[in-house]
Amino acid sequence: MASLSHIELDPASDTPLYKQLAESIRSLVQNGAIGPGERLPATRALADRLGLNRTTISSAYAMLEESGLLEGHVGRGSFVAGNFQTADPKKMDWDAFLPPLGPLPHAAPGIEISFASSRPAEDEFPLAQFRRLSKAVIDGPDAADILQLGSPHGYLPLRRFLQSQAAASGIARSGDDLMVTNGCQQALDLLAWLLISDKQVAAVEDPVYHGLLRVFRRAGAQIVPVPVDGAGMDIDALEEVVEKHRPRVLVVTPSFQNPTGVTLPLERRKRIVEIAQRSGVVLVENDIYSDLRYRGKALPTLKELDASGQTILLRSYSKVSFPGLRVGWVIAPRPVVARLADIKQVSDLHSDQLSQAILLRFAESGELERHLERTRRAGLERLIAVTRACERYLPAGARFSRPDGGMNLWIELPAPLRARELLGSAQERGVDFLPGPYFSESGTHEHGLRISFGGLPPEQIERGIQIIGAAATELVSTRGSVDMEPAAALV
Repeated sequence: MASLSHIELDPASDTPLYKQLAESIRSLVQNGAIGPGERLPATRALADRLGLNRTTISSAYAMLEESGLLEGHVGRGSFVAGNFQTADPKKMDWDAFLPPLGPLPHAAPGIEISFASSRPAEDEFPLAQFRRLSKAVIDGPDAADILQLGSPHGYLPLRRFLQSQAAASGIARSGDDLMVTNGCQQALDLLAWLLISDKQVAAVEDPVYHGLLRVFRRAGAQIVPVPVDGAGMDIDALEEVVEKHRPRVLVVTPSFQNPTGVTLPLERRKRIVEIAQRSGVVLVENDIYSDLRYRGKALPTLKELDASGQTILLRSYSKVSFPGLRVGWVIAPRPVVARLADIKQVSDLHSDQLSQAILLRFAESGELERHLERTRRAGLERLIAVTRACERYLPAGARFSRPDGGMNLWIELPAPLRARELLGSAQERGVDFLPGPYFSESGTHEHGLRISFGGLPPEQIERGIQIIGAAATELVSTRGSVDMEPAAALV
């Protein structure tokens, strides 16, 4: 059996411990210190030896199995793959040649309740209606055209439908155009390619959706964070950032922001639009959650408030219907859309037209609105469940946001608790979430964590928060006293 007791890990590193462990084992195998077919220690034994929790070991082994370096055998353990070859100077070393992997979350094994993914509940998908409408599209007279190569701008009937909706609501103006993308993630990527070159400044919320950070990092942007409080982006801090850094792009999620769930009030929306107009910064509005308002009054988008044409609006069907179909869209001035379409054509020619045609039929038939109504009712139940559970089970001194919609809620743990150490303890109990440093360019927010409740039934939400609260309370008891104010809302 391989001996791994001499492995050294750095708990203070931004790299999660399971990744450090996986890379250490990989190096030992590549250097020949552990040979093909050799068995690794059992997860519990290695956890005791290294002073780690068992889930950290399991996650490292799972990561190595996915890469083909390890083979897991039920009842026998984990073994170095028999066909794995140690370093050969004649063979290409792809790990050395390619850039390192980014800090992506990695699913731990044995998770029963996951708050880690911001997605809708799949057991509530209207599959019968989807099958019926899909068949109608495939059996229809336009099926051959739909399956042919299309425009990088998107499927024209869907574009016309979305444009008419946007015009009727006052969002789209006479000089605007619309382009369909593979979800909002591709829209962000295309905009980063278009608007950002090396070292240009992009101002973003902090904390912010981790996929946005990865997109702008890859584009070579200098990312400047703007703090988010209980009412969204801090306007005074934004003024300072704009004055000091002169950003080229400002990205804002005004409604039910990911990861905090907070919403910008009307006055702050107006101030952001005014700052963008005055400074000449391009305002990118990521508006994928506003249809998921469960209570309260809807607010105008930033694009509605902006008469200057500096705002680019991103929307998507992914959070309100079927995320696997990957249909989002951009509404922006015509010159912007023309250039985005040019970049998109180079990237992937065009988005899948069959998905667009089916979603168009889903919307035109009224099934989308009926599904949305059901989703909002269920969403309110989930929202009530998660806030009540936070009130009941979080340790004294913890704070949490109180959104009126969306899929996410933010928890601030009392010092000295850190979200990453709580994550390991929660995963051992079968619960997963994403710790705060994933949502920060500088790896801060070590006391914060995101709870994504949109895909779970209320009873699982309550049980999951109860487990997180118990794990946090247990850690507090071993770490000393904290601020003993009752758990409070972030307002």
